[in-house]
Amino acid sequence: MNGTRALVWFKRDLRIRDHAPLARAQQLGDALAFFAFEPEWLGSDEFDPMHASFALTCLNELRDGLADRGLPLLFLQGPVVDLLERLHQRYRFTHLLSHEETGPGWSWVRDRAVLDWCRTHQVSWEEFTQTGVVRRLRQRTGWAARWQDRMDAPEATSTGPFRPARPMMDRPAAVIDEFDRAAKARTTQSPGERAAWRCLETFLDQRASDYRRGLSSPLSARQHCSRLSPHLAFGTISMRCVHQATEARIASNPDTWLAWNLRGFSGRLRWHCHFMQKLEDEPPIEFRPFARQYEGLREHEFKAEWFEAWCAGRTGFPMIDACMRSLRQTGWLNFRMRAMLVSFASYHLWLHWRPTGLFLAKQFLDFEPGIHWSQMQMQSGTTGINTVRIYSPTKQALDHDPDGRFIRKWVPELERVPLAYLARPWTMDASMQAESDCRIGSDYPQPIVDEKQALLDARSRLFALRQTEEARAEADQIQDRHGSRRSGLPPSGRTGRARRSKPAATDSAQIDLFEALQRTE
Repeated sequence: MNGTRALVWFKRDLRIRDHAPLARAQQLGDALAFFAFEPEWLGSDEFDPMHASFALTCLNELRDGLADRGLPLLFLQGPVVDLLERLHQRYRFTHLLSHEETGPGWSWVRDRAVLDWCRTHQVSWEEFTQTGVVRRLRQRTGWAARWQDRMDAPEATSTGPFRPARPMMDRPAAVIDEFDRAAKARTTQSPGERAAWRCLETFLDQRASDYRRGLSSPLSARQHCSRLSPHLAFGTISMRCVHQATEARIASNPDTWLAWNLRGFSGRLRWHCHFMQKLEDEPPIEFRPFARQYEGLREHEFKAEWFEAWCAGRTGFPMIDACMRSLRQTGWLNFRMRAMLVSFASYHLWLHWRPTGLFLAKQFLDFEPGIHWSQMQMQSGTTGINTVRIYSPTKQALDHDPDGRFIRKWVPELERVPLAYLARPWTMDASMQAESDCRIGSDYPQPIVDEKQALLDARSRLFALRQTEEARAEADQIQDRHGSRRSGLPPSGRTGRARRSKPAATDSAQIDLFEALQRTE
């Protein structure tokens, strides 16, 4: 077979619009595309069947759209290097085209193997950017300007039909059907590129009108957050398209309440890539703390029964339990409540961030490794540079579910508990428990820890470590490598040793509620 032939490898970029590998494939000649259900992904600790089910529905829509333009899309199962070998024997492609990926550890290992295979077979592997993450970044200075340049650039367009190669393999039906069956118990967002654009349009047209006020409560956030995070995680819409559509809507009516809300959202798109950049620059943070001084801080005191109660939503703290049960059913939770779950696990229960992070990764439909592991460490206090943030679940319930609607929906055991006791049901006396048909310790658990004492213990242990000379010196190094700069992004942590000379002011109920940072939800 003579001539140039392109193989497009779809990963977490399940769309047609603004897709650089597709645009490049049209320039090269005959083309074929594939998506791999990789055993490394399906067997990973962060995988859940809902992830494959969501991807499959996206892929079905994508395959139909590409077929209309003459490009076959194969659904394959197996290690990518093995699939490339089989495709190359039959198809003799000369170019492998894909987007860059900032993924978990197994994807880094796979990419190195793919690169070795391409070099051996003299295949040109072209990778294209699709976010603001910069590969092989030397320093953070100037990062925000590079992000802006990428997001303001024209979309990558592929117009007209493709010249298709004849496909040879297709959908691994048995394993996909298994994922579909396992995922049906959960109620998640609609998948696919069309759904992504509908989600963006309803947000820009209506739902963003109360974005800033509505993003903190688990009741209002479901409506007023963008809900684009699963679509960005699976790539059914590009970050560039979201950015440009948002900026266009702001520019069309710059002095409106909607524009003010959208400016807040626009800034958080930068934060999205800012946190992904951390994993790109230092892949080991998926497994080890940013600050090595924190190794061993929690690992040897892991209480399995507390972990299991937290996972099940049976801690005895109603807001914690309601959030966990809601997340397990829907695959989504707003940022503040995610941070509260991690804070509670890390400080109240003194659980290590790695096991709790793996459990949450399986629950989040929008699992994005770079954001996830950076946030797990940030919220558990192991970055060495960020302010310690401890959320009181009782105060969060009073502030963000004042009528008790969220708790009553997800913790029906408390349905008849009077509102005055709903955030602290353990304070009811025996007669009130009987009247409410909710006996603490029987119908609903006792709190598994004493909130005040647990926070005092966590605070004393963590701040004792933070004040050592070794921890301060390491914090300076981490700030230099991962901290944001004066470049359009708000500061991610304290800079300069003088400002780290003593711990931030704390409150036993709640410490620095992290108003500044919100993932694109």
